[in-house]
Amino acid sequence: MTVLSPDILTELEGQGIELPSWAFGNSGTRFRVFTTPGTPRDPFEKIADAAKVNEFTALAPSVALHIPWDKVDSYDDLRRHAEDLGVQLGTINSNTFQDEEYKFGALTHADEAIRRKAIDHHLECIDIMHATGSRDLKIWLAEGSNYPGQNDMRARQDRLADSLQQIYARLGDEQRLVLEYKFFEPAFYHTDVPDWGTSYAQVAALGERAMVCLDTGHHAPGTNIEFIVMQLLRLGKLGSFDFNSRFYADDDLIVGAADPFQLFRIIFEVIRGGGLNNPDVAFMLDQCHNIEDKIPGQIRSVLNVQEMTARALLVDRDALAAAQAANDVLAANAVLMDAFYTDVRPALAEWRESRGLPADPMAAYAASGHQQRIASDRVGGTQAGWGA
Repeated sequence: MTVLSPDILTELEGQGIELPSWAFGNSGTRFRVFTTPGTPRDPFEKIADAAKVNEFTALAPSVALHIPWDKVDSYDDLRRHAEDLGVQLGTINSNTFQDEEYKFGALTHADEAIRRKAIDHHLECIDIMHATGSRDLKIWLAEGSNYPGQNDMRARQDRLADSLQQIYARLGDEQRLVLEYKFFEPAFYHTDVPDWGTSYAQVAALGERAMVCLDTGHHAPGTNIEFIVMQLLRLGKLGSFDFNSRFYADDDLIVGAADPFQLFRIIFEVIRGGGLNNPDVAFMLDQCHNIEDKIPGQIRSVLNVQEMTARALLVDRDALAAAQAANDVLAANAVLMDAFYTDVRPALAEWRESRGLPADPMAAYAASGHQQRIASDRVGGTQAGWGA
């Protein structure tokens, strides 16, 4: 059995992966949103489900909220509820992609009244951050155009810059703005923040507390995502990840499901660039469990990240550097492949047991009967999902 060194175990013990509240709600495709027995009906039940993931894995200490989906009368009560369950409230995610007024843009809209509404929504999110103790405001914009000539692309960038500046000016001293990018969808001709370079250009103009969010599903096929990770870490502008998997587009599948080797390569660059267990780089999930149960789906996700982190930490950095310096192409590649092909699962299972955790969290959750209990208890009301 592979032995994980004390240094590796120390790194793994410090790992925390933020869960998205919306992963516990119903979701689906543009054709259908599916229901699941036991789905939470309000943000308090979403937090309880996220806490259950942390209970079985000790990997998920915080929960991201989505506004307005997770609006409550008292954020103090929600924060105390989370703390009582052993987790904290994390990133606040804004939403300017549902209201009818945002059909042609929000922070980029030519109509000043609509743009004002979008800015004010983000200022409300900052107020919620003060109440929840959250550090990061994450912004993803479903904005762009479908046809050449439809809009003045430069004018939209100028309006975006002005909107972001107004939002950034309202942040507290310890708070950050994190700007996500996505190369297409729902706009198809051009997207206002389509790539890491556009996001970087916008946040660099704002200041040191504005960062880039990298969603692993938001890239064209064949994109070298680990190169982007390296570059943003090198520039000091990688604020957070949204981990998920994709086969064709922004599929939001369980991280590591489509290409575990890509996840390994990404995490290796995180380690190489000093991003692992760095408080300035947030590990997060952004996934939708359309047909599988939500809690075990999130357990599987965080375990996948942990496993690939353990493998990436096994890379012999000295041997790799020596092979690279000698331009020994095959030897350098072999160093990476040897670590990737190492089965760390037995060692991780043994380590979990030594910490009072189940060796196999997936099996332990299935045997706990919790899924059946919430399916039985959560009857009536309206299940949470897209838009709620």
